[in-house]
Amino acid sequence: MSTYEMDDKNGDVPRSRSGAVNEEQGTESNTTSDEAVLARFGKRQQLRRGFRAMSAVGLTCGIMLTWEVLIMTLQFGLENGGPAGLIYGYIVAWIGAGLQALVMAEMASMIPIAGGPFNWVAILAPDYCRKFLSYLTGWLSVLAWQSIVANTCYICGTLIQGLLVLNYPSYHFQRWHGTLLFIAVLTFGLIVNTWLGRLLPRIESLTLLLYVMGFVAVLVTLVYLAPHKSASEVFTTFQNLGGWNSMGLSFFVGFITTMGSFLGIDGADHIAEECQDAQRVVPRAMMWSIGINGAMGFGILLAVLFCMGDPEEAVVSPTGFPFIDIFVYGTGSISGGTGLTAIVLSINIFSVTAVLATASRMLWAFSRENGLPFSNIIARVDTRTRLPLYAIGVTCAINVCLSLINIGSTQAFQAFISLLIASYYSAFLIAAGVMLRKRLTGEDKTLPWGPFRLGKAGIPVTVVAMLYTIIGTFFSFWPFTPEVDAHIMNYSSLLYGAAMIFSVTFYFLRARKTYKGPVYELNE
Repeated sequence: MSTYEMDDKNGDVPRSRSGAVNEEQGTESNTTSDEAVLARFGKRQQLRRGFRAMSAVGLTCGIMLTWEVLIMTLQFGLENGGPAGLIYGYIVAWIGAGLQALVMAEMASMIPIAGGPFNWVAILAPDYCRKFLSYLTGWLSVLAWQSIVANTCYICGTLIQGLLVLNYPSYHFQRWHGTLLFIAVLTFGLIVNTWLGRLLPRIESLTLLLYVMGFVAVLVTLVYLAPHKSASEVFTTFQNLGGWNSMGLSFFVGFITTMGSFLGIDGADHIAEECQDAQRVVPRAMMWSIGINGAMGFGILLAVLFCMGDPEEAVVSPTGFPFIDIFVYGTGSISGGTGLTAIVLSINIFSVTAVLATASRMLWAFSRENGLPFSNIIARVDTRTRLPLYAIGVTCAINVCLSLINIGSTQAFQAFISLLIASYYSAFLIAAGVMLRKRLTGEDKTLPWGPFRLGKAGIPVTVVAMLYTIIGTFFSFWPFTPEVDAHIMNYSSLLYGAAMIFSVTFYFLRARKTYKGPVYELNE
């Protein structure tokens, strides 16, 4: 039994005598409780706890952006599966992501430490493989979150270019234009996370409001103004425009579109050390986010599919985003399409603040355990602002370097982004796997359970969630078309393998001597 399993098996933490937290003592009592939980795992409080339930939900929703991601990646799903494939695939993805959220919420409630999966693995895995598996999970999580930052900024930049194409047909896409816009959007996120860092929780609450209002504005406009298709055209129209051998295979290839719209569920856990009453707030943020995003995503998917024109024509757009043409078709004017697209763009720009905050905390948390080169620098926390400024700066520097790749080759840049699903899902698989082992061997009886617990449902929920994740990981490596060449190859498998080889090599050459898993900080 590890030292982490001995303390407080029921997951209770110090609270007031009444068991409640009143308004006058709420912040102080919650902070004391949270520090007690951190102390159980040998951690000391370094960051300011400014996040509460609404701001944590706002941050997670701002990362996931399900309804926006869905319409922005609509083209691939329309080509592979068609309208019906998107609808049924979305329902399955919503259920699968919900099961993932349940598994992660339980572990986050038990172990509310910034860094998420690699800390869960470090505490739950068997002694003989704990250090290596947690290290590998940390690398996968760092890759995933850096990819999310790059992808979000890239989408914002190319969306602006798409609007320029729509309104100024003489404008031609230039890759360096996109890179400059990428850096501009990233700079906005940097300013919010540093100079306005104390206000980040409030900004995330406002982002949630903007996210919901933007959804309502787009949905109502499309439903009210656009001509509608019949139900049979939407619910029974499958398409295999990719030229695959069967419609079933085409469906699974396009399934990545809907699966990719639910990434980032664990965003709140990476700010666990900045949340008040983290053992309860973080799981609730995950579950509320999956519910809110799932419902809005399904609503916008139905609206777009019912209000779009010919689905075969919709997959081709000079703007690079078919949904822009759908907005123009639905509103009947370029100005109307521009207005709706501007709403989508604004929400994406604000989401950069949440994505950058989460990715930097992941980088900071892994560096705190000596998991990365120059960890002693990256893990520093500014004593005045109580922010991980070095981790924020390094995250921005990494992504500026990545944006420069786009100038030379968009394919090379997108190859890195393609790591997103595989690395994110792989980290989840390792964490869920070690938790499942605890349950199957009966060792779960010794765990310091938090307030959120699956109980007897834990084994079936975890197994189904892992099966869903394996399917997503497998098809994330699948080629985009049956006939593959160097220009359209899916390089995610190659880069994923290279990243794993590098991390394992670095581990055996250096990290196995410096990386110990969760570092005991209380006497430092």
